[in-house]
Amino acid sequence: MAREESVISFEEVSFEYGHNKPILDEVSFTLRRGMKMAVMGQNGAGKSTLFSLMTGEKKPENGEIHMSHGMKVALASQVIPREKMGLSVRDFFASYFDKKVYNIDPKIDAVLEVVNLEHYHKGTSISLSPSTGERNKSHQKLHDREVKTFSGGQQARLLLASALIQEPDLLLLDEPTNNLDKAGIEHLTKFLVGYTGTVVVISHDAEFLNAFTTGVLYLDIFTRKIEQYPGNYHDVQRDILIRIEKENRKNAQLEKKIQENKDKANFFAQKGGKMRLVAKKMRTEVEEMEGEIVDVRKEDKTIRPFAIPAQEELSGVVFALESYTLPHGKKPLKKKAHVSLRKNEHLLLKGPNGIGKSTLLEAVAKGVAEGATISEDVKVGYYRQDFSTLDFNKTVYDTLMENMGQPDEKRMRTVAAGFLITGDTIYTKIGSLSEGQKGLVAFASLVLERPGLLILDEPTNHINFRHLPLIAKALDQYAGAMILVSHVPEFVSQIRIDDVLDLEK
Repeated sequence: MAREESVISFEEVSFEYGHNKPILDEVSFTLRRGMKMAVMGQNGAGKSTLFSLMTGEKKPENGEIHMSHGMKVALASQVIPREKMGLSVRDFFASYFDKKVYNIDPKIDAVLEVVNLEHYHKGTSISLSPSTGERNKSHQKLHDREVKTFSGGQQARLLLASALIQEPDLLLLDEPTNNLDKAGIEHLTKFLVGYTGTVVVISHDAEFLNAFTTGVLYLDIFTRKIEQYPGNYHDVQRDILIRIEKENRKNAQLEKKIQENKDKANFFAQKGGKMRLVAKKMRTEVEEMEGEIVDVRKEDKTIRPFAIPAQEELSGVVFALESYTLPHGKKPLKKKAHVSLRKNEHLLLKGPNGIGKSTLLEAVAKGVAEGATISEDVKVGYYRQDFSTLDFNKTVYDTLMENMGQPDEKRMRTVAAGFLITGDTIYTKIGSLSEGQKGLVAFASLVLERPGLLILDEPTNHINFRHLPLIAKALDQYAGAMILVSHVPEFVSQIRIDDVLDLEK
């Protein structure tokens, strides 16, 4: 097939969730074979909805979506669906096919190699590149493992592999770098640079996008249109900013002229007689000029600067860790540690994907980690990378009110508004929010909780990059004890770290 062949095209496509929530309004664009596109737009603009329309999961209200004949679309979503967490790796991959695939194991091996997934077995990391009979033995074990036993980073790789095993013509990736460590992001970037198919990626990682994208689809949350730009991510960001400045200048000139004409028209209208005709003509000119005002794209709103208040009257050692246990084949490996955190002390927990960072944090947060001690009456604030500390069946309103201790609706609404949780969103169930919005609700909860020990597992996941400096500043200034896991060096560099525990060493 020719490289310039159209893979998918939208023709005046409109979509809405009921009458109150329009997402796309008469959107048109075309993607051609081999294009590598980034999707930009504010949280809630409809980026994941766009993917659902491309896969056919959702149908447009109006307009048409045309695909080339026999084309296969595969989506690597942001998170593994809860109903698939209990499946074995083999059954997980099989679930992406309509018909039974015989001898699926070699296909699984091939895609696991592509995503560089490694299996911690007998204390050593066994690569999935072809080598020995030991590989097949460890693979057999890996194929039978339940998906939920993998770390967040390993699950991110499984999601990508689940899309690749379908051999798609159009590959859709929704926040693929979330949970990936540096090596994982480098491996994924290298793969995408060499990938010959069509790729569309939603990501807030500017450096990652800039490495391989050739264009951008921009979703404007205010006009509900999609604009298509050529160039890499940084080029398009610059072009958009230049256009906004130009449109703002033009609008400012028009608005000044409109006001002058309105003032003159009012003056002439009061004079009466022939002057009323002059006033009428000027008002017509005003209407024409108002029609020329461009709908300027409002830049993505950012959250307001915030602070996470620490629990009052913290004293002495808030958290201590003398030992911890890591997965190590059938026999877990116990290691010694010398961690002691008082108020206003921050610990960075390091280690590659799959070593057991999230497992350790969860055990600490639940108070069941052997070798760890949290002082009596210390309140723990826990930000989980999968947001499972939030009840997906509760509304945002109920969630935030319950997390306050002493309910204060006025303060709750003020805090929520600072995290862009306004209007109908506050009465929406957590499970219906975008992943980015869930993250903002989780941060609003921490502000209202006033924890003494703050535990954060990948707090940049799903969060718009515009918000990250404000989140980093809040964590930097947090006056309680804090344990942080993050694979984003730029983010960590903005936060005061007093101690580091590297699980790999």
